[in-house]
Amino acid sequence: MIDFSPLWETMEQKGITQYQLLKSGIDNKTLDSLKKNKNITLNTLEKLCRILECDDLNRIVKFYD
Repeated sequence: MIDFSPLWETMEQKGITQYQLLKSGIDNKTLDSLKKNKNITLNTLEKLCRILECDDLNRIVKFYD
């Protein structure tokens, strides 16, 4: 399973809003997928890393059984 709760925590720490993600190329459908812990593309994961200026995927997603 995947969990995007680290994404929301990182966004809060860095003061980045969902609106800023939208303005940076993350669409509404993708935001909805993130909120529901659904699959996203590696391209989207890369975009999120660039927007949040992080090089550790653990700041965006957590994997568990």
